[in-house]
Amino acid sequence: MVGNLNFPQFSCSFRLFSKPKDDQDINNFRSHSFSQDSFNSSFSSSRSISTLIPPQQTTLHHHSLFTIHPNSSHILSLTLAGNHLYTGSSNSHIHRWPRHTTSDDDEFVSVRCSSAVKCLQMLSDDVVVSGHQDHRIRVWKISEMGIKIVASLPTLKDRLSKVLFAKNYVTIRRHKKLIWIHHNDAVSSLAVSGDKSLIYSGSWDRSFKVWRSSDFKCLESVTNAHDDAINSIVLSGEGFVYTGSADKKIKVWRFNQRNRKHDLIDSLVHHKSTVNALAYDDNLSVLISGACSGVMIASERNFSGGGHMAVVGALMGHRKAILCVRVVGELVCSGSADKTVRLWRRVAGKSYSCLGVLEGHGGPVKCLAVAVENEGDGDSDGDDDGDGREYMVYSGGLDGDIKAWKVWVPLVMEKASIANLDG
Repeated sequence: MVGNLNFPQFSCSFRLFSKPKDDQDINNFRSHSFSQDSFNSSFSSSRSISTLIPPQQTTLHHHSLFTIHPNSSHILSLTLAGNHLYTGSSNSHIHRWPRHTTSDDDEFVSVRCSSAVKCLQMLSDDVVVSGHQDHRIRVWKISEMGIKIVASLPTLKDRLSKVLFAKNYVTIRRHKKLIWIHHNDAVSSLAVSGDKSLIYSGSWDRSFKVWRSSDFKCLESVTNAHDDAINSIVLSGEGFVYTGSADKKIKVWRFNQRNRKHDLIDSLVHHKSTVNALAYDDNLSVLISGACSGVMIASERNFSGGGHMAVVGALMGHRKAILCVRVVGELVCSGSADKTVRLWRRVAGKSYSCLGVLEGHGGPVKCLAVAVENEGDGDSDGDDDGDGREYMVYSGGLDGDIKAWKVWVPLVMEKASIANLDG
């Protein structure tokens, strides 16, 4: 079943699009082209790898539900809140869409920003935080009246409290200084702490910053956290902060109560190319990282010592750079410059198997959002048999399209995998 959403308030008609040029893609997510074959030859020689699993097809069911065609050059970010999907675009718009085709048309809301929206995070059900190409972070309040900006970070109050003191200035380039609370390049990634009290921002300026959500004051800036642009930042339930960078490294940080700052506790050199995407699974204490080589690596917390994380396997199948990764429940989703979304899950031996490939985008898949829809008997459309878990997968691409997919994982598959893991 394939459909198209059309909203009276916004043009969603079919349109022709041109394939993004390679140079344009590189500028958009600061990645480079690498040969997977050359990466595999060096990667497989590492003794820390337990197994490399080629893509395998299983009995998982999936199909496309609908496609949204907004008038956007690129869809750069996605996030979910309740029955709504929020998208950020390169033409400086944040849109709120109904997640289901049965929703009322008046649930569509649009707001224009002053810069491309690189990343989105929900602070609460009615507050969304956005990171922008113009180096700023903006906080938006959602109401029946629409989406209204409530703060732009750093705030004016925060800036005024520091602008008069020389100690608050840092050199960002030759003959130019800036207050340390400012990012000086695109804000590429956002993360929110489990208790919603802190907002973390990663930037192409090689730093990450920590903001207090109650008054949006900048509490800390970790400058020169990497040797190149930070592309992704994620948090674990245990309080660790993971940053992935174009310097090919993943760094692990933890807040030090003694000096009230984040300390570097480990540097993971698992990839041979730019790290674009990170996702953390708190249930299994596993970090999934995606790089320009087209390979994702699964690293597990090493509780026995000898380093913070240990590589347990690789997820291979994408032909080009991994641009986004999401983990929800048993499902791992990855979007790539090869225009596909791949679905994975953990199987015996701590390895991962590819369950299916979602195709249909005309350009690189830049962002993903995933939600568990329901669990129970059969499928709501009646085209799947038996018990299982239903997911909704939303993908945004540089072709300007947003696609919604329904994925059904049979319970028998889940039981078999859990039994293998327990064994």
